[in-house]
Amino acid sequence: MTHGNAPAAVPRSTLVVTAHAGDFVWRAGGAIALAAARGEKVTIACLTFGERGESAKAWREGKTLAEIKALRRDEAERAAAALGAEVRFFDAGDYPLTTTPELTDRLVEVYRATQPDVVLTHPVEDPYNGDHPAANRLALQARVLAQAIGYPAEGEIIGAPPVFYFEPHQPEMSGFRPEVLLDITEVWETKREAMECLAAQRHLWDYYTDLAVRRGVQLKRNAGPNLGLAHTTMAEAYMRPYPQIAKELA
Repeated sequence: MTHGNAPAAVPRSTLVVTAHAGDFVWRAGGAIALAAARGEKVTIACLTFGERGESAKAWREGKTLAEIKALRRDEAERAAAALGAEVRFFDAGDYPLTTTPELTDRLVEVYRATQPDVVLTHPVEDPYNGDHPAANRLALQARVLAQAIGYPAEGEIIGAPPVFYFEPHQPEMSGFRPEVLLDITEVWETKREAMECLAAQRHLWDYYTDLAVRRGVQLKRNAGPNLGLAHTTMAEAYMRPYPQIAKELA
């Protein structure tokens, strides 16, 4: 409700830059669902369908490249809808994901169009999947370029939105530290519903369920004993590459 001529408040915006069609669900589905539940705008920049390196089941079934892309697109669209987000596909090709000036320009335009308050993406390291560090580099570069008034891309320049790295599949081998533990208990069923949209990677359903339980145990241990947390608390872990800006320590 607005009063007088006061403009309506612009909802907060979250941008998720993900290498493959399933990454945003496994790693950040809870954060996405929480933001959407608060009425925030969530946009997923899905750089590839994961058609070559993330779709082994479909290849073994004899599907063609075009069929696999269509399959993974459909899964990602249904998962994003379940989480309450919009997904934009870049179809940049995976294994390897190669950064080009054209791809960078497209992502800069998404930054400027969405004006994100928060950015979620892959961490810097992942020795098991080079597409994930490539997506990280592209996400950070585009974030900086989108701030530059002289950079020739459509839209208004952005500020400096905080960046959170979501957890990789092999955190111990990827230099990942769970610096931020996000309580996703209230939206866990929504995340699980989105996970089950990804039939091409069904083998990951239980893995990421178990991971949410383990991170939930860590969250409770670090939150203190008397906060009224659910007996089974589900959580996601994140890292922060840039300093947190604050007026008080909390």
